[in-house]
Amino acid sequence: MSENGYSMSDEQVVGSALVNKEAFGELVKRYEARLTRYLHRLGVYRQEDTEDVLQNIFLKTYRNLNEFDKSLKFSSWIYRIAHNEAMSFFRARSVRPEGSIIDDSESALEILRSNLDASHEAERNIDAEHLSKALASIDAKYRDVIVLRYFEEREYTEISDILRIPTGTVATLLNRAKKKLQKELSHLTQV
Repeated sequence: MSENGYSMSDEQVVGSALVNKEAFGELVKRYEARLTRYLHRLGVYRQEDTEDVLQNIFLKTYRNLNEFDKSLKFSSWIYRIAHNEAMSFFRARSVRPEGSIIDDSESALEILRSNLDASHEAERNIDAEHLSKALASIDAKYRDVIVLRYFEEREYTEISDILRIPTGTVATLLNRAKKKLQKELSHLTQV
């Protein structure tokens, strides 16, 4: 969607969607693949479940478009809706996240490796399978900040908006998450 030949920002598309329902399709097009990947990383892995949760995300987004605070980034707002819908999905099913959290993120794996204090050779050679198992075994509050920071490449302020926690808490949780993740990885690589 463009206006005067320029690509519109998400926030401009939201403004258009408030008066023209077809414009909302542009937001769906922009976010469908990203949110699908994010849901997989959170553990909504089965295709049918992913499609159901994704549909709920877009329905809630559309219904609440008037509530969007234009001083925030739209991406943070829709990721917060996605996060909440994924958590509702898990609560409704009384299940833990499943699936491969990092199957398509070799660059994120490299960044995360460099951010962990890998003192043992085995920890330096972390592979996607070990990391996925370790992430699945830590508490959701820690996994969420790791996924948002390293796999979704969100800034601290965006993570703060998505999870509705103070920016300082994001930093604290991320620090603790890396320590817990490293502990889990050291157990997995010693086996």
